Amino acid sequence: MACKNETGQLVEIHGKQLPIDAKLTATDSIENFVAPFRNRIDEVLDSTLAYAPKSLLLDDGAHSTSMGNLMADIVFSETAPIFKSRTGKDLDFVVLNEGGVRSIISSGNVTARNAYEVMPFENYIVVVELSGSATRQLIDFIAKSSRRHPISGMQIVIDKNRSLESVNIQGEPFDESRSYYVATSDYLVQGGPSIGFFKEMISVTDTDYLLRNAIIDYFKKVDTLQAVVDDRFIQLD
Repeated sequence: MACKNETGQLVEIHGKQLPIDAKLTATDSIENFVAPFRNRIDEVLDSTLAYAPKSLLLDDGAHSTSMGNLMADIVFSETAPIFKSRTGKDLDFVVLNEGGVRSIISSGNVTARNAYEVMPFENYIVVVELSGSATRQLIDFIAKSSRRHPISGMQIVIDKNRSLESVNIQGEPFDESRSYYVATSDYLVQGGPSIGFFKEMISVTDTDYLLRNAIIDYFKKVDTLQAVVDDRFIQLD
């Protein structure tokens, strides 16, 4: 409640907390109005798009995970042709952040609702052009991180102290004399150096493609989701 003086100026505000709990009852008129929209949304979100024979997890590997690998591979496969058609250039690899993958996918039918659970944010895919030295900084950041940041199109080998032993990108040894094109989330790009992923960028190409939509499009294309913890990230004993 707001209180004003004789001249109409706000002088005091009073408020109170309104609990939202089981004591509240639905208003029939509102429920009846919302019902057809809710039913249609549920129908779309719960329709089966693919099948997962095994659960895809976020903790089944030391440096990479089956769920993270699936996400990074989806971004690569769905983004590469868009980037090629717009620029004529080839995508080199993908880097995402572990915290951006918000859910596992349990075994069984896979739906659009699963895509919203995995990626609830309105993040877009962008492609960043990095110099060779900036690419090395990015790879070194990933290698030393205690978090399992998803990658695709690249293999990182580190020693027991997390120092880089070797890096292959698209099956070729890393070449610091050239630039690389990296698909990622606009969240990581907009976060800048404070996040730690991209400190220097030559260019950024927008794909106008929501990461969640890429996931849904991929689900529609495949019958069965297959992802495992593989050798894209290796730590030597």
